[in-house]
Amino acid sequence: MTVKQISIFLENKSGRLNEILSILGGEQIKIIAATVADTSEFGILRMIVNDPEKAIAILKHNKISANLSDVIAIKTDSYAGAFAKTIEYFSAAGVSIEYMYCFSLNDAAILILQTNNKNAALDVINRNRLDLILANDLKQL
Repeated sequence: MTVKQISIFLENKSGRLNEILSILGGEQIKIIAATVADTSEFGILRMIVNDPEKAIAILKHNKISANLSDVIAIKTDSYAGAFAKTIEYFSAAGVSIEYMYCFSLNDAAILILQTNNKNAALDVINRNRLDLILANDLKQL
């Protein structure tokens, strides 16, 4: 009930991000969502792609260190306050959001979440009837 996220540590040097994105694009890997968090010396590129297993194999073949992790994807409405309403459910249940990024899809927003407790987060989603996005849903985007 989660989706796979690719994480790559990047050196902070010109062209490195472009190199990785070009490699993936050249192999028909579609990037659905991405975020870069940085420090003074390196960054972390996190991505949701249409075929994470193929992407990891391509990256490793190109000697790019990457790993897969499970994250939660939730479809929400796209109006002012919708994110706050969704995150409030997790807060009320004591589930901490470690990081989050999002993207728009038609008239909706998709939240990508990493939490401190996936089982508790999935319970929050089920209890509050939130719209969980599955890996197969993302492959069709």
